[in-house]
Amino acid sequence: MTAATTDPAPSSGTAVPQTAASGAPGRGAPEPGAGAEYRRRGWWRDETFLDDLYRQARERPHKLAIAGRRIAESRTDTLDFAELGALTDRFALALVELGVERGDFVAVQLPNRWEMVPLMFACMRVGAVICPISPICPEEELRHRFGLTGARVCITLPEWSGTPLADIATRLKDELPTLEHVLVVDGPVPDGALSFHEHFVAAAREERAEALEGRAALTADEPFVVLFTSGTTGESKGVLHSQNTVHSAVRGYVEAFGLGDDWVAAVSTPLVHYSGFAQGVLAGVMLGGTVAFQDVRKNEALLDLVERYRATLLYGPPATLADVVASQRAEKRDTGTLRHVVIGSAPVLAELADEVHAALGARTYSLWGMSENGPVTMTRPADPEDWAAHSNGRPIDAMEVRVDAEAAGGVGRLRVRGASLALGYYRREEAFAAEFGADGWFDTGDLAREDGRGGIRIIGRARDAIVRDGVVAPMTELEAVIGSHPKAVEAALVGLPDATDAGATVICAVMVVPEGAGAEAGPGLDEVRAHLLAAGQDPRFLPDRVELLPALPKTLTGKVRKVELRQRYGPPQPSSAAR
Repeated sequence: MTAATTDPAPSSGTAVPQTAASGAPGRGAPEPGAGAEYRRRGWWRDETFLDDLYRQARERPHKLAIAGRRIAESRTDTLDFAELGALTDRFALALVELGVERGDFVAVQLPNRWEMVPLMFACMRVGAVICPISPICPEEELRHRFGLTGARVCITLPEWSGTPLADIATRLKDELPTLEHVLVVDGPVPDGALSFHEHFVAAAREERAEALEGRAALTADEPFVVLFTSGTTGESKGVLHSQNTVHSAVRGYVEAFGLGDDWVAAVSTPLVHYSGFAQGVLAGVMLGGTVAFQDVRKNEALLDLVERYRATLLYGPPATLADVVASQRAEKRDTGTLRHVVIGSAPVLAELADEVHAALGARTYSLWGMSENGPVTMTRPADPEDWAAHSNGRPIDAMEVRVDAEAAGGVGRLRVRGASLALGYYRREEAFAAEFGADGWFDTGDLAREDGRGGIRIIGRARDAIVRDGVVAPMTELEAVIGSHPKAVEAALVGLPDATDAGATVICAVMVVPEGAGAEAGPGLDEVRAHLLAAGQDPRFLPDRVELLPALPKTLTGKVRKVELRQRYGPPQPSSAAR
């Protein structure tokens, strides 16, 4: 199945310009002229997001660009476009004084704070590649990311959730020869580090603006950001994007929903992930809209942002939206401006969509994407009202999708190609090339089926598939339904070998119960099975076993580490001596 544009894109569809940062193109390199074709269609352009920012600073200088709420401090930091443009230049000069050269990597380990935004654009201005990193990144993974990118600068916090981030980064600076500077945002600064505020914010450098002369900003086709994958099965990979690969995805996203400069987004996802970084900040600057966010997860407070800034779009996963609905019922806020509620990390259940509409007055949309290509498919305003509960939508015009159906029910590997595909995995070119077939289509690793309207429905990850009677279990939907049980917070399904029937699979539902509830408060197997049957699920995929955990093991991007669940609940593996 191919959901294509009316005038098909070049057959490779994978834009991998040859650059010093990305290395030689792999198997998925585009045919000659692909970039010109993408530009002709408007998916790629010569302008950049930095050009967008400077344009907004000229045309609407005093319009609110970002609002960053600091939950613990009960305050909100705001920047209009003029302020954001001025801070971008100031931060760029600060990077130059640190010795940052064109092509260097700058690691930014921050939660959703205002400082992240001008840093994004300052890196573009000096020709550096930004490497956003989550504050909950473990030390060993942080060492891997610093080492892989050769980051020269790290900007971090003194601590986060009890972890001494600044001490860790400073220790790594002494260990890694490429890491030259650690700057600390707020709080105490350890020996060997610098104060971010003193170097970047407090020092006016406008009189030294000539230091930027002769330093070309990044072009639209050069690498500008590296976003790390979840690393569910091994070492995380750095997904390298140009501004054009991101622009084509963001453009498709805003056009699908008909968004304009009146757009105000309340973003619940991290700014270090694609959804917050691109669909939030970069989309807002491109449109001349406003983006509001908060630094810690407090879902019940999101509606305060919606009401205060008159948000028109709210983006988040199902659990976040369920909390928002509950919060609205407990304390009603004015959500009359809200038009789009977008769910991008899991299936949309009809019950949740109905609750969102009843509580918030907005329609729910479903979206599918990944770090390698951003948002690719989404349901649209022209679709039937309940379509988000049945589909992940049609592809944006810059991308094509194809389901290579092999199992019953038309389920197969989901492959994509087009202008939004990343440049590659940084310093892992062979791994990126291995994801392409001979015909130039990129294997997403997901299973999907056609939705009957030119779009797709995601079934789950291919490596986690459970098959019964030749039919693939709809894993993502089953997990969403189980997680919606009144006694559950979330759930994951894994297939385990059946100790009593060689070759058979036991379906195990691993569930998280509400905080403070003991194991006895969790649902039993019969309750879970009845809940699935009431939701219309296929009886053959009812779980055979239920296990309870206080929390599911997850990657930094929020994906469940199912390999850990299989190891925990599966049969004991023979020792190396026995093997």
